Amino acid sequence: MHDPEDLRQHLHTVWQQNFPLAVAMGLSPAQYRQGFLQSHAPLAANTNIHNTAFAGSLYAVQAMTAWGLLYLELHRAGLDASIIHGEGNIKFSRTIKTDLVAQIDMTDIQQYVDEVRDAGKTRLQMETQVVADGEVCSAFSGSYYARLNT
Repeated sequence: MHDPEDLRQHLHTVWQQNFPLAVAMGLSPAQYRQGFLQSHAPLAANTNIHNTAFAGSLYAVQAMTAWGLLYLELHRAGLDASIIHGEGNIKFSRTIKTDLVAQIDMTDIQQYVDEVRDAGKTRLQMETQVVADGEVCSAFSGSYYARLNT
C-alpha cells in the first residue's frame, strides 16, 4: 500500500479502531503525502467553557498527528513497529474559534524510518502546528520512540 489516499484511509481506520479519544474528538487525517500529514477535528467536539478550542484537545490533536505521520511512514516502508509518545510540550499563542487543523511537515523523516529498519528502533523529535486564519495558534514538540515488533 503506497497510494497516499489509501494510506490516509488506513490511518483513519487505525485511529477509529484503536484510539477512543480520536473518535470522541472527531479526529481524522485530512491530507497525507510522504513526510507530511494534516489532520482535522471539528471545534464543536473540542471546545472549552469559552467556546474556543480546549487546550487538551489541541495537545491531543497535535500529538496524534505526529504519531500518525510516523505510523504512516513506517507502514509505507513495510515495517511493523510500536510507537510510543514519550514527552511533549505545547505553546499556545492565540485562541482558536475554528475547527482544529494540525499539520506536520518533516522532510527528514526517512532517516528515522531507515534507522528503525537498520537498528530496530529510533528516537525522534516531532513538531506540529495548528494554524487558523493563516496564523500559528499552537505549536507542539514531542519525543517519539519506535521499535520493531518481533
